[in-house]
Amino acid sequence: MATATHKLAVIIKNPLNNKEFLLIKQTPPPKFNDPEYDSFVDSDLWDLPSAELIPLPGHDQLLHPQIPLKTHDFTSSDKLNLSQFDLSSALNQALEQVKFGTVREVEWEFWKHTEEPDFGPGLPVKTVYIVGNLASQDGKLKELCKWMRMENCLDMLLEVKPGSDRVGPLVVLGLLNDLMPSENWKVPPTSRFQEFPPGVKLVPMGSRTAKPFRTTNLVIFVSGTKSNSTGNNGFVAEGDALIVDPGCSSAFHKELEEIVAALPKKLLVFVTHHHHDHVDGLSVVQKCNTDATLLAHENTIRRIGKDDWSRSYVSVSGSEEICIGGQRLRIIYAPGHTDGHMALLHVNTNSLIVGDHCVGQGSALLDVTSGGNMSEYFRTTYLFMDLSPHNLIPMHGRINMWPKHMLCGYLKNRRNRESTILKAIEDGAKTLFDIVSYTYAEVDRSFWIPAASNVKLHVDHLARQDKLPKEFSVQKFQSSCRLHFLSRWVWAYLSTRTFPIKHYILKTAEILGAAAVVGFTAMYFARNKLDHK
Repeated sequence: MATATHKLAVIIKNPLNNKEFLLIKQTPPPKFNDPEYDSFVDSDLWDLPSAELIPLPGHDQLLHPQIPLKTHDFTSSDKLNLSQFDLSSALNQALEQVKFGTVREVEWEFWKHTEEPDFGPGLPVKTVYIVGNLASQDGKLKELCKWMRMENCLDMLLEVKPGSDRVGPLVVLGLLNDLMPSENWKVPPTSRFQEFPPGVKLVPMGSRTAKPFRTTNLVIFVSGTKSNSTGNNGFVAEGDALIVDPGCSSAFHKELEEIVAALPKKLLVFVTHHHHDHVDGLSVVQKCNTDATLLAHENTIRRIGKDDWSRSYVSVSGSEEICIGGQRLRIIYAPGHTDGHMALLHVNTNSLIVGDHCVGQGSALLDVTSGGNMSEYFRTTYLFMDLSPHNLIPMHGRINMWPKHMLCGYLKNRRNRESTILKAIEDGAKTLFDIVSYTYAEVDRSFWIPAASNVKLHVDHLARQDKLPKEFSVQKFQSSCRLHFLSRWVWAYLSTRTFPIKHYILKTAEILGAAAVVGFTAMYFARNKLDHK
């Protein structure tokens, strides 16, 4: 059973200048074929040539020709046997991208092997880096390629401007992180992490989050020097370290305790919103560091239990700045998912920490019980695009390197869904159940519960835009959003199940299960504190 996917990254050195290596302009995601969305374009992204590394069937490993590879004993030290992979095909694919040399004309050397943390929901990626020492400059360099030096890449990463060219993660994880100045603080060896861009550490930790995810990313910033500021420089807070969204479940509290204990005492804790999978570890933080200060929106702070945080806090509303040594972070008010949802822009690298506004796969639900609002969600999405971030750091899943494309995809999908909802209403749907059953007809009815919350927010958004038909009664719709919907959903859900008489016991269990779902859903629709994401 596969436990990871594999990638080959190729470092090609300039035969005329050994300090330069080859970068290739990365192909952006496909366009939407819609002028509105295609007008938002991410800046050029440069990274190492790469290709997927495919495992060879066992009986082919001895017969497959191997590429000569100078190396140390990588099989034992890096726990990866390259003879099990079709290295030749992957290398040919990478060289085809740059039109520079051939596999057999280059002297190849194993460089390193990296494995990303388990961000999920897909398998983690293991990357093999090899170096090509070219004997001669064979062929014309393609326009999509250029030679770069380490210092130039660092300048592009650490002194960025919106809209400027970007350097991708393969360069950083394979080359630059090894050359960065050593910090006094290190992530404890028990925690798997990724540092991209430089200075931004992500530790995915198991949490009570919603499927398909299993973890919440703990984001860590640590200052290279101690802060000596008097606090009169306009920053809302300063510290020697900052962590964002300590939301791990109790099974991972020991790991979080080790991380916090190793951090400097002048610690800031930023929380994007109040859901359990973002605050479950707050009690561990305040136990390990009694001097830590919490920063969050007032709507978030009032929803956080006293058992989670009872110490000092700073209420923020957006536009304030935090200082961690020489690193500046700007707080962005980003409502939509909840009414207290915040984002954080790492100014030095132009990286945007987006909380749950974006996730690594699919999209997050808006929390109707905590001020979730579709109109504000759209406004926040456009605000993020105006910031022109170099990457998006979600709290669930991998970093996204095509921010504007991802945000436009969210807009397009939400608007398409809203068009379907409006069509249902124009065709005569008047209640929440009628609209959900029309809009999500092809979706398993067990998913209609969260879908109902989404539909309600879309109808609210349509009403604000004055797009609803005059004969549609918003009052009648709202009265159908609780018990009326639940009773009709239970009947619809059970009607899709078949129960032979001999399986009567199973039928009883199914009905009891549905009843339990109804009870749970009743609480979901009640305007109490949300107990889950």
